Amino acid sequence: MTSAASPRLTGGLDTLVICGRVDADRAELTPRGELVHGCAEILDRTLTDLPATVTRVELDMRGVHFMDTAGLQFLDVLADHGRQWSRTVTATNWNGQPRRILELAGLDTTDPLTDPDAVGRVFASAPAAPASSAVALERAECLHVLREEVEQLRQAIASRPVIDQARGILMATHGCTSDEAWHILREASQLSNTKLRDVAAAVTASAEADGPPPSPELRTALQRAVARRRAV
Repeated sequence: MTSAASPRLTGGLDTLVICGRVDADRAELTPRGELVHGCAEILDRTLTDLPATVTRVELDMRGVHFMDTAGLQFLDVLADHGRQWSRTVTATNWNGQPRRILELAGLDTTDPLTDPDAVGRVFASAPAAPASSAVALERAECLHVLREEVEQLRQAIASRPVIDQARGILMATHGCTSDEAWHILREASQLSNTKLRDVAAAVTASAEADGPPPSPELRTALQRAVARRRAV
């Protein structure tokens, strides 16, 4: 059994695929990809297709490498399914950035479904303790850090394709390695005080037919960065 998210649901990011097998009364599911917009719908369809004989649903989350707040909805759907169908549900083997998100949300990183009600409270953003409470202040700070981290990761993912394209263009143009092209982009960004993704976008656009050349400041910065790489 396999369920996959369409690009429309995931916003064009990596596809979420949920594979699995049913062994007697136990279903073993292995999501792979990203828990972003649309992931809860994919999970819901997968759970709906399970045989009625299943009494235990186990998710191995090691194949999930990114999640944003939609991942909390994913967990809420799983917890709600367990309650409605009287099934034992688990979600274990969290790693990397998704594990960090669970920490910031105050959930059990071993298995957030150990306390299904905790998932519902986090997802529903229930009223916190009084503002004077140290717990409330700590939770507010954690949520703030969580939002910032998710936004930074989203920007990094969105910028990656154009940066990779720019590196390829520099490699072909100047006969440098992939690492050298990366250093050229970073140095040009620093010299011109321009965001890295904007430098990469300018390099990529200039390589197209009738594409606009980089600005004089950026062109100078790129030339200096290339010259330094060659000198090294």
